[in-house]
Amino acid sequence: MPAVEAIEGEATIRRPHRAPQEREATGPRLNDQIRVKEVRLIDAEGENVGVVDTADAQERADAAGHDLVEVSPDANPPVCKILDYGKHKYQEQKKAAEARKKQKVVEVKEIKMRPAIDAHDYDVKMRAMKRFFDEGDKVKVTLRFRGREMAHQQIGRELLARVRTDTEEFAKVESDARLEGRQMVMILAPR
Repeated sequence: MPAVEAIEGEATIRRPHRAPQEREATGPRLNDQIRVKEVRLIDAEGENVGVVDTADAQERADAAGHDLVEVSPDANPPVCKILDYGKHKYQEQKKAAEARKKQKVVEVKEIKMRPAIDAHDYDVKMRAMKRFFDEGDKVKVTLRFRGREMAHQQIGRELLARVRTDTEEFAKVESDARLEGRQMVMILAPR
């Protein structure tokens, strides 16, 4: 009988606490979780045994000291393989970690300049830009105007055009020069 509480003339029913639902297991089904009558079996050496009864396949896996793992559940009948599941799972994790390590995340590096930049400072910025492109990153060139420099935006456009021509052999323009408030922005990507 559920407990009943009265709140200002209204009756409410309190329900008993329920346990959270069990999570569905991820990964392939193995051993006793395989509930079909017949499976196509691949033994521990990788040889195709053919279609066998599931109970027979489980006995073979137990005799070999390994697990019966369902590798292709959508096939008719499902394909099962005899292997050491712990070792298999470990190898899969190593492969995934190796793939993540080789993955390169493209970052957008920013180079800030002023319209009246000195020749040496410009060269330093260009060397840094070249290094970013060699690492596979994109570069956002920001040209900031101060005070009355806004009246001479043409100088800024000429500087960004010079950057474009100097980086032409190893970079392409992804976003052309545009004015955003008091700064001009251009995005370059490696070729």
